[in-house]
Amino acid sequence: MIKNFIEELTWRGMIHDTMPGADEHLMESMRSAYVGFDPTADSLHIGNLVPIMLLAHYQRCGHKPVALVGGATGMIGDPSGKSSERNLLDEKTLRHNQEAIKGQLSHFLDFESDAENAAVLVNNYDWMKEFSFLEFIRDVGKHITVNYMMAKDSVKNRISSESSEGMSFTEFTYQLVQGYDFLHLYRANNCTIQMGGSDQWGNITTGTELIRRIGNGKGFAITCPLITKSDGSKFGKSEGGNVWLDAKRTSPYKFYQYWLNSSDEDAEKYIKIFTFLTKDEVEAIVSEHQEAPHMRILQKRLAKEITVMVHSQADFENAEKASNILFSKTFKEDIQTLDESTFLDVFEGVPQAEISKAEIDAGLDMIGALAAKTSFLNSNGEARRALKENSVSVNKEKVKEDYKITDADLINNTYVILNKGKRNTYIIKAV
Repeated sequence: MIKNFIEELTWRGMIHDTMPGADEHLMESMRSAYVGFDPTADSLHIGNLVPIMLLAHYQRCGHKPVALVGGATGMIGDPSGKSSERNLLDEKTLRHNQEAIKGQLSHFLDFESDAENAAVLVNNYDWMKEFSFLEFIRDVGKHITVNYMMAKDSVKNRISSESSEGMSFTEFTYQLVQGYDFLHLYRANNCTIQMGGSDQWGNITTGTELIRRIGNGKGFAITCPLITKSDGSKFGKSEGGNVWLDAKRTSPYKFYQYWLNSSDEDAEKYIKIFTFLTKDEVEAIVSEHQEAPHMRILQKRLAKEITVMVHSQADFENAEKASNILFSKTFKEDIQTLDESTFLDVFEGVPQAEISKAEIDAGLDMIGALAAKTSFLNSNGEARRALKENSVSVNKEKVKEDYKITDADLINNTYVILNKGKRNTYIIKAV
């Protein structure tokens, strides 16, 4: 059964532009639509989640999604929104990246079932690699004028920008190559729709023009808005750079934290775009959140939904536990359950000192732990004052000057967490 895809995207705030007739075209029967993904890394990042969700909603509405890995276009580089050219990759690297990307897409799309609308993965390198330059300019290039190509915003902005060194012929032809992809998929896969971010409108409409002029058919463009954060900073970036979907590049804990730290305004927008919750469910969560914003109900639900989807239920539970661990009444027991990488994520940036395991086994006195051996505090005198004021904790439990740190205090047989007051934290690592 076909559901109204445009209507679904509209309430979620995921429609920027649609070509006239696209809605009626989609309601007539099952249609194929494609989105292109850049294979220049072996992982997608959260900036790719909007086009992924476009395809996922498309499949859920009864249509057939086609994920195109741009093996050929990835060797050129899309000028849209870029100020410089990218590095070019070899075929072996591109194939490796393609497989990794398919694995990530399979969390959202059904590639394996026998359903008529099962997802398909294609790589434009497969049909472009045998295409000679002369054939391309004869069979494709002659149908699009330079005037038409120059009128595209992606070209105009790049050429007129003072900071740009101009644009190479390679990048100038990008829209023709992407346009040919659409024509190829129209012929080979009966694909009549291309979707992407609003910055792709020019490239997509070049494809619809080729379908009209060469294929004597009709193609449609659907674009979504580019996601921005309410504070003006770039969506999808953290202090460490991209927030990746690959757990080896961005841990599930850090991934979870990214969404948990969303502002109220952003979380209300993101929960519509990045989850499959229904309109009624979203409205209920937003309403509940507004009654007690300090509880951060909206952020917690958003972070849960998306972490489970990209990683797993177990990864979400570990990330949630790690997020709450600093406030846990059973801190020592709970923290022992974290694996080392999550432990280090939780305490990222906290200063630490290494002390030999032999010294800890023999019993490390608190003055040594706080000052003489670690420089956590500035002097032995400051350490004594802090201990007398009862402001020092070992693994979140208050201690006096006569306390000795032993192997019984080691978390995962390696770490001891010291606190002076609530804000100052230090880690001793037994080596």
